[in-house]
Amino acid sequence: MRKTTEGVTRRAAAIGLLAAPALLRAGPSAAAAPRLGPAEPAFRRLTLGAFEITVLSDAEAMIDGPWPIVGENRPKEEVEALMRANRLPPARFRPGFSPVVVNTGRELVLIDAGNGAEGFVPRPAGGRLLDSLKAAGIAPEDIDVVALTHCHVDHIGGLMEAGAPAFPNARYAVGAREHAFWADDARLGAPEGAVERSSALLFRKFMPPLAAQTTFLKPGDEVAPGIVAVAAHGHTPGHLAYHLESAGQRLLVWGDCAHHEVASLAHPEWSALFDMDKAEGAATRRRVYEMAAAERLPVLGYHTSFPSLGFVERTGSAYRWLPVTYQFAE
Repeated sequence: MRKTTEGVTRRAAAIGLLAAPALLRAGPSAAAAPRLGPAEPAFRRLTLGAFEITVLSDAEAMIDGPWPIVGENRPKEEVEALMRANRLPPARFRPGFSPVVVNTGRELVLIDAGNGAEGFVPRPAGGRLLDSLKAAGIAPEDIDVVALTHCHVDHIGGLMEAGAPAFPNARYAVGAREHAFWADDARLGAPEGAVERSSALLFRKFMPPLAAQTTFLKPGDEVAPGIVAVAAHGHTPGHLAYHLESAGQRLLVWGDCAHHEVASLAHPEWSALFDMDKAEGAATRRRVYEMAAAERLPVLGYHTSFPSLGFVERTGSAYRWLPVTYQFAE
C-alpha cells in the first residue's frame, strides 16, 4: 500500500507542475509587473582590524574602451580580443570611481573626492560622492581628513560644492611633488581638452582656497595613525598610494595603478593613455602588483569595478584581479 501511495503522490506532483504555468497565467494577477530599472549599491562597508572601511560609488558611467585608455600602444583588436576572452564587452566598459572613507576610531579619513560637478564623469552619471556618503550615514562635515592620491579631475572634482568646501571641517593631504607639478604655470600650456589642462584648471580653482588646511606629503609620511603614503609615481609625477594597517591587518589603496581589472593586470607593460610618464607608470604597475600579490594584500583599486576591492594573483609574468566576495564578512 505504501508503494502505491507514493506513486500516486509523485504523479499528482508532476500534474501540478505541468498545470502551474496555466494557473499562473490566469486571472488579474497576470498583469505584467513594471520594470524598475538597473540598480547599483552606493557603498560597501567592511572592517580592517579596528578600522571601518566604507567604499563609495561616485559614478556608474559606461564609456568607450578599455582601448585606448589601456593599451594605447597596442592594436585595438588585441585589446578587444582580451576582453572577449574574459567574457567582457570588447569596446565598452564601466570603470569604478571609488573614493573610500577610513574610520580609524579617532578620525574619518576620505581618500579621493570623486568627480564632483566638473570631473571626468560629471553629473548626473558621476559626481555622486555626497549622495553615497549620505546613503552610508556619513555627513560631509564629519570628515576630518581628505587625502588625495593625485590631482586629476576625477579625484579632486568633489572637493568643492557650489563654490564652498564640500568637507568644511577637514584638513587636506596631497603629495608635495604632485602639488608642485599642478601649481606650475606650464600645465596651462597643455592642449585644449587634454586631461592635463582640465586638471590644471580645476586644481587652480579648487586647491588655493584649501591651502591653509593642506599638508604636503612625501612617501613614508603618515596621514593619520595607520595610514601611510606610498610612492606610486608615473600616472602623475607625484601619484601616491596609501597603505592601511590596523591590528595586524593591511590593505592597499592604490589609486590609479590600474584602469581596468583585466587589461591593466594582464599586461602591466601596456601603455596607459592617462599616464604622464608611460615608462614609469608601467614600472610602477609591475612593482605594485608584485607587492600586492607577494604580500597577499587586499587592494582598493579606484577604477576597478565597484566595490573596487580585490586581491592580486601572479600568473606567470602577468597578474589577475580576484574580486573580494565574503573575505571580510564577520
